[in-house]
Amino acid sequence: MYRTLLLALLFIIGGFASVKAQQPASLNGYITDSETGETLISANIGFQEINKGTASNTLGYYSLPNIQPGTYTLFCSYIGYKPYRQQITLEPGENLRLDVELVPESVELDEIVVRSSREEEEQKNIGTVQVDAKLIQELPSVFEADVFRSIQLLPGVKAASDFSSGLYIRGGSPDQTLILLDRTTVYNPSHFFGFFSTFNPDAIKDVRLYKGGYPAEYGGRLGSVLTIYNKDGNRNEMDGTATVGLLASRASIEGPYSKGSWMFSARRSTLEPLLAGLRQTTDNVPSQFYFYDFNGKVNFDATKNDKLSLAFYAGQDQVTFPFADDAEFDLNYGNQTLSGNWTHIFSEKLFSNFVLTGSRYFNFPGFDFAGTKFTRSNNIYDFSLKADLEYLPGNNHTIETGIWSGIFTFKLQDTFDGQDTFGSRIQNQYASFYIQDEWRPNDQWIFTPGVRMNYFSDGDYVRIEPRFSMEYRPGSRVRLQAAYGRYNQFLTLVTNEAFSGFDVWLTSAEGVSPAYGDQFVLGAKTIPFEDYGLDIEVYYRTMEDLFELDPFLPDVAGLLYEDLFRVGDGSAYGVEVFFEKRAGDFTGFIGYTLGYTWRRYPGYNSEITEQGQTARFYPPKYDRRHDINLVGNYEFNERWKVTASFNFATGQSYTKVLGRYVQLDLPWTFDDRNTFTVGRVNASRLPSYHRMDVSFSRKGKFFDLGDSELQLQLINVYSRRNVWFYSFDFDENPVERNPVYLLPILPSISYTVNF
Repeated sequence: MYRTLLLALLFIIGGFASVKAQQPASLNGYITDSETGETLISANIGFQEINKGTASNTLGYYSLPNIQPGTYTLFCSYIGYKPYRQQITLEPGENLRLDVELVPESVELDEIVVRSSREEEEQKNIGTVQVDAKLIQELPSVFEADVFRSIQLLPGVKAASDFSSGLYIRGGSPDQTLILLDRTTVYNPSHFFGFFSTFNPDAIKDVRLYKGGYPAEYGGRLGSVLTIYNKDGNRNEMDGTATVGLLASRASIEGPYSKGSWMFSARRSTLEPLLAGLRQTTDNVPSQFYFYDFNGKVNFDATKNDKLSLAFYAGQDQVTFPFADDAEFDLNYGNQTLSGNWTHIFSEKLFSNFVLTGSRYFNFPGFDFAGTKFTRSNNIYDFSLKADLEYLPGNNHTIETGIWSGIFTFKLQDTFDGQDTFGSRIQNQYASFYIQDEWRPNDQWIFTPGVRMNYFSDGDYVRIEPRFSMEYRPGSRVRLQAAYGRYNQFLTLVTNEAFSGFDVWLTSAEGVSPAYGDQFVLGAKTIPFEDYGLDIEVYYRTMEDLFELDPFLPDVAGLLYEDLFRVGDGSAYGVEVFFEKRAGDFTGFIGYTLGYTWRRYPGYNSEITEQGQTARFYPPKYDRRHDINLVGNYEFNERWKVTASFNFATGQSYTKVLGRYVQLDLPWTFDDRNTFTVGRVNASRLPSYHRMDVSFSRKGKFFDLGDSELQLQLINVYSRRNVWFYSFDFDENPVERNPVYLLPILPSISYTVNF
């Protein structure tokens, strides 16, 4: 009997040992910069022997579960960093926590920093591009390095003019792009009448653009998503940077403390001395003008599995502009954001992130005409809670799910001569839920199905959005991709290209249905030669129930909210080509876009047919059929570098004035009335746009205090006088057309010290 029990016990122990021997191991941790401790997004990590790998997420975290026990060579790579290799041994059932520190390459500038590289997992998604903050600072820019100006060089992204930093992506208007700063919505990120964006390049760690077909994680916009992350702050030592420029100067400082890191950055305009001089000799100069930005972030490492952070931003423009002897207008607008983030690692298979966000957009324009005042008060308050989970149940699946819920409050109040003329206050509760699964049945195929559900309280709108993408890899140098998505938008922007401070956000409500549309994208990413990349994407998208403020309303006083709008539809389609050279002394890229976009509204741009009056499609102003962008960088030596960019675009569409006639002796009037006849809406084109910018930079030392960089720029090198729009002199017969030009040749200089 005892012998039998002993044999049974040995059998059980042997069985447990056998089970344990079969238990898989796992590896997880954070990937960071060895010099600063900054987390690295989309760093590639895996095992060479078994062809198993992944990429760090937007918080720098990676996880490799379900690995058979054994000894492997772990590798990790990221653009601009030395490759990392380490031999590790994984025991049965072991959950190894390994934080990887990558060492920056001494020749990191030899590589282009706008990429769709196959080595970066997150960027393999169709329609996704990352823009490094270093490129933003190196590109020639009008007075000031700018995030949006750099993004406008990418295929599929169009610029409205030299004076607008608005993003017109794949046929969509700026309000069709969701802009997130540290996961917080920013509603009007512009300075200097829209001349450039509010994002200080010194404070930015990562910029990622989803041009279309974006995943279920994001929603609320018909077109695209732009995510921007502030720096966490140097976790190893205190350092900083200061830049003096013609338009604005900026400074930032960052460093560690016992339980984490911090970063603060500020920027302010420096135009006051120039404006004071101009006022002595020139009329119509602002009597007051300034803007500022302030970014900050504090990180707290509670445990190895819990990280907390608090990020904030505040920016404002203030302008007083006398444009006649007894008339002036005031602009006061800006943004404020706050986000608190908690990252928790439940296990090697379950990662979570929770965010509390607050965002405010305000603008208070005012006009004074001979003592008669018009004022506007427009405020948006958006408070939300976001929760995201990432679960890895096995080798072939990555499941992501989450919620986003909040309260959106919109206030608009107009007054004229002290009397209220229009007022509206709308408060909505919104909520969304998403789930998606990245399924890799083998090394060649990736399928990512997903779905998102949205709820908007005013009108009790519930919208379901299916999403799907797939990728096929017939070889190591080719990836074929496809994506489909349904998208909804509950907001619309009443915008003025000349002065972004006049922009007003309006929402869908009872009687005003949200806009919706479908996107279809096909793509091919290839490596035709070593160190070269070629990406091609074809897209088609629809836009239904587009609601916007009716421009033909003579007076909005007394109207119901739903009577303020006109509702239409539209579409956009095109082809994008992106060819880049990624390594060497000379790097750069060529981007080309062939794009069409159309709009249609009932009773507008109509023609008479046998069926009656029918509205026709027309191209919006920002429709540009051909866009070509060339960017090149050449390093002469360790100190000198030249960067050049060239842009060519089809002229924008506009409505041509054909003539005028005068109506005489009209009843109830004391003057004759001019009436104008025009051609088809936006059927004419401005002359083609082209411009070349060049930047020279020299690195050096600022005494013994730190490194320095002098940047000399020429904007519009050959002084091409591109036409902004046409003005018409109706005192002449026939009517005289005069072009209004964009920027002439402009020199610029800036000096940066890193200490």
